[in-house]
Amino acid sequence: MAQEKATSKRSAGEANGNGDANGHTAKRPRIEERTDYSRWRMRDDESRHTWHYLEDDNEAKQWTQTLADKYFLGLPLDLPELEKPKSPLDAVKNGLTFFEKLQMPSGHWACEYGGPMFLLPGVVIAWYVTKTPIPWYKATEIKNYLFARAHPEDGGWGLHIEGETSVLGTALNYTVLRLVGVDADHPKMIKARATLHKLGGVTHAPHWTKFWLSVLGVLDWDIVNPVPPELWLLPDWVPIAPWRWWIHMRQVMLPMTYLWSKKWQAEETDVIRSLRKELLCEDWAKVNWCGHRNTISPRDNYHPKTWLLNSINWLLVNVWNPYIRPKFLVEKAEAWVSELLDMEDRNTDYADLAPVNAAMNLVCCYVRDGPGSYSVRRHLERTEEFLWVKDEGLLCNGTNGVQCWDTAFAIQAVMDAGLTEDPRWRDMLMKALKYLDSQQIRDNVKDQAKCYRQQRKGAWAFSNKDQGYAVSDCVSEALKSVIILQKTPGFPTLIDDQRIYDAIDTLLTYQSPSGGCASYEPPRAGTWLEMLNAAEVFGNIMVEYDYPECTTAVVTALSLFSKHWPDYRAHEIKEFKARSVKWIKTVQRPHGGWYGSWAICFTYATMFALESLSSIDETYENSSYSKRGCDFLISKQREDGGWSESYKACETGEYIEHPTGSQVVMTAWALIGLMKAKYPHIEPIKKGIKLIMDRQQPNGEWLQEAIEGVFNKSCMISYPNYKFTFTIKALGMFAKRYPNETVV
Repeated sequence: MAQEKATSKRSAGEANGNGDANGHTAKRPRIEERTDYSRWRMRDDESRHTWHYLEDDNEAKQWTQTLADKYFLGLPLDLPELEKPKSPLDAVKNGLTFFEKLQMPSGHWACEYGGPMFLLPGVVIAWYVTKTPIPWYKATEIKNYLFARAHPEDGGWGLHIEGETSVLGTALNYTVLRLVGVDADHPKMIKARATLHKLGGVTHAPHWTKFWLSVLGVLDWDIVNPVPPELWLLPDWVPIAPWRWWIHMRQVMLPMTYLWSKKWQAEETDVIRSLRKELLCEDWAKVNWCGHRNTISPRDNYHPKTWLLNSINWLLVNVWNPYIRPKFLVEKAEAWVSELLDMEDRNTDYADLAPVNAAMNLVCCYVRDGPGSYSVRRHLERTEEFLWVKDEGLLCNGTNGVQCWDTAFAIQAVMDAGLTEDPRWRDMLMKALKYLDSQQIRDNVKDQAKCYRQQRKGAWAFSNKDQGYAVSDCVSEALKSVIILQKTPGFPTLIDDQRIYDAIDTLLTYQSPSGGCASYEPPRAGTWLEMLNAAEVFGNIMVEYDYPECTTAVVTALSLFSKHWPDYRAHEIKEFKARSVKWIKTVQRPHGGWYGSWAICFTYATMFALESLSSIDETYENSSYSKRGCDFLISKQREDGGWSESYKACETGEYIEHPTGSQVVMTAWALIGLMKAKYPHIEPIKKGIKLIMDRQQPNGEWLQEAIEGVFNKSCMISYPNYKFTFTIKALGMFAKRYPNETVV
């Protein structure tokens, strides 16, 4: 329809230069209705994912589209129907037959890792302010994705794809659409703008939104609460020193402090001038910028600023900045922050921890080094690895992938079905083992202590070794998978004992004084530091926390290791496991479940906690903790045999049903937990298994349902491969435990 076209009339200036008649050098992207999806290809360069649009016909013929490409893009696969399963093991084999086709050439499994709606805006704004051209095919599919994810009723966007409309989501994604060439008078833009104004306009946005829009020049820097780089000069013994913050928080605040201190803004363009009118509910020239530093919509104010943070901000704005802040100290702080930025870039080859800090680091390098510098060019190259194309359009992933994590779970799913020695799956598993061999991190980062990094030698990252951040559960799950395969007859020993020991040595550094395990590093400060949480939209973001999921992963990895290497650091491992399981018992909720921080929510964490207990032979029959956990899960089973938990449970801390009904992934989690705990009653388990089998498609796949993952309590994120790995694992465990049960 004509009214749905993203382009209409443009001024001569807009047509020549990113909406600017005065010389902005990045041309405004051309926008089409849709790209030709048969021309998209995903390149797997040793697990570095980049999407390419082939406009040349000959190139498109030579580089043929793979089945995985088609699957990711939602194109027809034309796969034959498989024989209808007669048992859970048959369903496992059908699932593996499909999932095997998605394995990448380097041996891992790729997937979308989207969900948060603040990731793509950072990348696009960084492109725009660095005058980086946006090809028409990217602009078109960015437009399509954001249009597809607009709220069906009010036209706005939330913090994540299932969240309610917020100022952050609406202001940032509206801005993205304008920067990629969508006109302000497009019907969808008019609707989104009206919703934004009802919420108070962009002056009611949270801190991160105000920061990015100040970099863009849409807002004045005075609306941003102070983030002085002088914080990084605090001695390490100071309780609030940044090295004590959670890794994501400190790596985001690092470039944020640099740009805030410089008060740098992009070159003004027609689009920027227009956005000042479109996003605000009042005249830009008359806005009391300082007066709106703490203005925030209730929709966005998940974690309100404390009296302590407000007091510190007042002192910084009214005393430190205008009267005390000496130039020599600012220069020293900026220089130290600049060096820390360089260390982050060097240690990851410019991939950086995640797209939020990567986009900010790109802008910092542009400001400091100039547009033609190596740092800017390399950042732009690595930014491509965050982008993902799917049936809805182009989005930004939460990291540069989920490669090591998903590959480890795929291997374990085959093991749980008892199929590791089946020649049918040997090639698939061999490729996966070679991949994990190639992705083990073989050394610690340079200047580890200087840049406050955790030991990582022998570890695996969540995505790949380029990114290089070790995570306790990623190390554990990958290590378990390696041991499983290398101890299976017929598989080679690619990772020798010393490299296994290196992984164990690193794992043993993750335990907190509490006995639990955190994610990237043990907590470096107490939870009281949340009083300085300035992000507003997230909870539990300032420091590391101990998690049942991470703790279980480490405990089970240590248990498997000790089975094959009983003498290596035996006493330390025994003590470590005892403290860990003791901690897991202390965080069981009164209703019997455990709160999950990395997926939704009580169902997920309870599965892991029950596995921890089973690793020390505590099960339903002999452990009150295990029994209460099982009883909690059984109490949440739905009439159709499945489980269904909403992301709202993560926000509220209370179990809440998902309005769409049972989910295969959550059903699998619950069943795995029950079977790990040796729950004695088969009927509830059979009902859940039947639901998973009934949802399986004739070609062996399962369809995508509700979002699965979460971080920082309030933001959801997608793990689409979970619908394969955990369903196959649950079916396989059932088949091994009840070999004579057909279920159908």
